[in-house]
Amino acid sequence: MNKFFKIISPVFFLVFFINTAFSKENFFDEALKMYQDKKYDDARFMLERNIVFNPKDAKSYLYLAKIYNHEENQRKEEYNLDTALLIEPNNEEAILMLMKIALKKSNYSKVKELSQTFVKVCEKLCDENDEIQKSLKNIEPENES
Repeated sequence: MNKFFKIISPVFFLVFFINTAFSKENFFDEALKMYQDKKYDDARFMLERNIVFNPKDAKSYLYLAKIYNHEENQRKEEYNLDTALLIEPNNEEAILMLMKIALKKSNYSKVKELSQTFVKVCEKLCDENDEIQKSLKNIEPENES
């Protein structure tokens, strides 16, 4: 019997480890598909499940923020964006989303601060910053008078 456990035990742990490793990615992949299909409640559940297994997955927090954006829950959107940036400070999409929130709140100093970081890290969304800066120039003179 002892011989049996010596053989089965390592196999069991290997299978458990592989299954857990695959489930982490499957949760996010499933959530992403649900998000793309606009099944936001289901996607949120899968993203939260993914975070349980992989708490440092910035993508999960980013997509949770996107869901909360659709639901117009700005407090939870910001929380998840801040968490995504703690994990991945150069996440240009999270920075851009926070810039848009700060712009809505008329927090122009925060927009400028985030913009300075965004310019350093942007690769795909650089044009978006230009649009925000243009709108900021149109608004700022009214506030400084």
